[in-house]
Amino acid sequence: MSFDAHVCENGHVTYPGHTLCPECGAKQTETLDLSGRTGEVVTWTKSTATPPGVRAPNTIAIVQFDLSGADLTDDYVRAVGQVTTEEVETGDAVEPVYAEELRDPEAGIKVPESQEWDGYRFEPV
Repeated sequence: MSFDAHVCENGHVTYPGHTLCPECGAKQTETLDLSGRTGEVVTWTKSTATPPGVRAPNTIAIVQFDLSGADLTDDYVRAVGQVTTEEVETGDAVEPVYAEELRDPEAGIKVPESQEWDGYRFEPV
């Protein structure tokens, strides 16, 4: 599984993807896998009142991935996601790591087969 940002025809990059680029309105036609990259924590928060099936406390971070040097219009893209540990600070280097279950599929009101439960968390390096 890849951790995909989306790229429009004009080289703008977003995460998550959109049908049309929020910057210029062009179609997003390509993806950029961020799973092998290191990002930097821009900000973070810790939630102690989480939805059913989500671990508590749940540390969430906004992570910025440097794209300079790539043949893109944007120099960076930001993504939000869970952090693997409660110990994280602004400026920390992190990498996306695959998780089979970001939350418990048996908790909540949705039928487990109706959704995907896997994804990526950020792990300090």
